[in-house]
Amino acid sequence: MIELGMIGPFQIMVIFGVIFLLGIIPTIIALIDILKNEFEGNNKIVWVLVVLFLNLIGAILYFVIGRNQKIKS
Repeated sequence: MIELGMIGPFQIMVIFGVIFLLGIIPTIIALIDILKNEFEGNNKIVWVLVVLFLNLIGAILYFVIGRNQKIKS
């Protein structure tokens, strides 16, 4: 019988899996966007390093600040 409020090992694995995916998906999307577009100077390398080292925070920074730095063709 399952009681309310009890969390088992399977539920913990599901919760950590969801948290992991929510953290990794924006990072992957940001890296793909960075690599597909052109930037001035070394901005592309800088944004790749920021996203890789800061993960979710780096991806959020890229989407807020970095997308405006792309060269529009």
